[in-house]
Amino acid sequence: MQFTYTDERFADLQLLRYRVDGFEALDLRQKKLVYYLSEAALAGRDILWDQNGRYNLEIRHMLETVYTRYEGDKTCPDYQAFVTYIKRVWFANGIHHHYGCNKFVPGFSEAFLGEALRSIGMWEQYAHLMPVVFDPAVMPKRVNQAEGEDLLQTSACNYYGEDVTQEEAEQYYNSMKDPRDPHPVMYGMNSRLEHDADGRLVERTWRSGGLYGEKIDRIIGWLNKAREVAESAQQQKVIDLLVDFYRTGDLKTFDAYTIEWVKDTEGMVDFTNGFTEVYGDPLGLKASWEGYVNFVDTVATERTRKLSEAAQWFEDHSPVAPQYKKKACRGVSAKVIKAAMLGGDLYPASAIGINLPNSNWVRAEHGSKSVTIGNLTEAYSKAARGSGMREEFVADADTIRLLEAYDDVCDDLHTDLHECLGHGSGQLMPGVDPDALKAYGSTIEEARADLFGLYYIADKKLVEMGLTPNEDAYKAQYYSYMLNGLMTQLVRIEPGHVIEESHMRNRALIARWCLERAEGAMRMERREGKTYVVIQDYDKLRQLVAELLAEVQRIKSEGDYEAARHLVETYAVCVDADLHEEVLGRYKALDLAPYKGFINPVYTPVMDERGEITDIRIAYDEAYDAQMLRYGRDY
Repeated sequence: MQFTYTDERFADLQLLRYRVDGFEALDLRQKKLVYYLSEAALAGRDILWDQNGRYNLEIRHMLETVYTRYEGDKTCPDYQAFVTYIKRVWFANGIHHHYGCNKFVPGFSEAFLGEALRSIGMWEQYAHLMPVVFDPAVMPKRVNQAEGEDLLQTSACNYYGEDVTQEEAEQYYNSMKDPRDPHPVMYGMNSRLEHDADGRLVERTWRSGGLYGEKIDRIIGWLNKAREVAESAQQQKVIDLLVDFYRTGDLKTFDAYTIEWVKDTEGMVDFTNGFTEVYGDPLGLKASWEGYVNFVDTVATERTRKLSEAAQWFEDHSPVAPQYKKKACRGVSAKVIKAAMLGGDLYPASAIGINLPNSNWVRAEHGSKSVTIGNLTEAYSKAARGSGMREEFVADADTIRLLEAYDDVCDDLHTDLHECLGHGSGQLMPGVDPDALKAYGSTIEEARADLFGLYYIADKKLVEMGLTPNEDAYKAQYYSYMLNGLMTQLVRIEPGHVIEESHMRNRALIARWCLERAEGAMRMERREGKTYVVIQDYDKLRQLVAELLAEVQRIKSEGDYEAARHLVETYAVCVDADLHEEVLGRYKALDLAPYKGFINPVYTPVMDERGEITDIRIAYDEAYDAQMLRYGRDY
């Protein structure tokens, strides 16, 4: 087929395809490794669906059964709305929006779904799900971050038993922690916390023989196949420790696995697989399941190599207070990669940069690995060209020309700085609980990494390193970042709602905090009924970035919960209703989809007459619904 980056569009979503250029040039052993790890990255899909909501798997099966077996009028509005709904549910890995966390409102009637189920003889099996799908008061939000509410009782995510309260959970995990332990595990990361028959709190661990055991056993099977074709003894050691963690659920084994994974930097192919990010838990403890497979983009990695080799220089010259800086940056490795497979919480919507591991002490003592996913950023860039966004929202023609010249290169570089150095910078003060910032921790951490990137992208050092073309290029990133944080990210919020997602809160926090203090540096300007962001003094704006970076690092280092709460609640949550209405109207006229995600390629083994794999073929022609139905059937 003729490859195109853009694909299907529905609701507020557009599907993209990403090319895996260079896969055909890998040797057969590497191709097998990519294939086996890709199967492992898909095998845990249902884990995430269940984590996102206790009825999600049942609802998916119900919807897919109707989608494949319904023989009624498929031209009627109800059926067309049903098709949109199932595609949204597939994309979100559940019935709540993947970014906004609010439950989808079906565009079809309950009567239609009931009749469709009766027509295929499935009504009695699924009747109990009708309130979950249709009643707006039932499980309305997957993750609730509203201050003053019980965040567990008001969130639909399935990391805790239905009757577990926020206070109970926080006390349970706080009682486990020893402030004198220099190597604390990430308590609660891989378990569901619930009451037993006697009302006592217990953890059900996600492991072989435990919760999600069947899926985890399948992941283990593919990992063991990958071990047979691993590129090195070190990579085999990594896989062995990950398998041991999956079998036992032991969090110290998980830390041992991450330490060895950080050391595995020599091969072409790499992967992550497991319980990773905590954005889906309102308390920031439980980790969602994800998997991805990649291999190195050797040309583009040159820029991240330069950054990682200079990590100590960046740490030493940071504007944060000396006591919060690392005296020695260890094991910082970074590369630009090509995604080969996305799974779990990285599919269909994916991050474009990743920095792991998350454990603070592991990063401090052993380092971290950071990646920028080059073929995904390329797909986003190709899809955005000619959209009209700049012409509609950017203040003037000179700024548009600035963005056209430098925005792509600076956006990639900001991602590199954020992932390669930002997350790995700074240190906690002795005895500070890594979870001290509680529900605000994710937003503060993302703000810290973004501010680090913003501060340094404007530094002459990057011109000297050959990473930015001149001393003015950074202005493109400053403008696009402030425009996004103040205005254009609002297209992702429904009228009357607040900002809840951690990355969006982070961007709003930075942009609004700077605007409040930016007299003579930045302003919001009205012209002919439209609002624009105008930056007058980029140097002064950088000084504000430095000031906020210093404060955010202090909050992180000291575990200052009250200061974190004040920053987030003051700058990152509320939305100006009039500005929001204006932005939505201007965006609607452009007829664009605010969210994008990806359709995975398909890998097919080629066998000889003995059943041995002789090649792995890659194809990009699977339709979105066909991929989702196949994943539902096979994984």
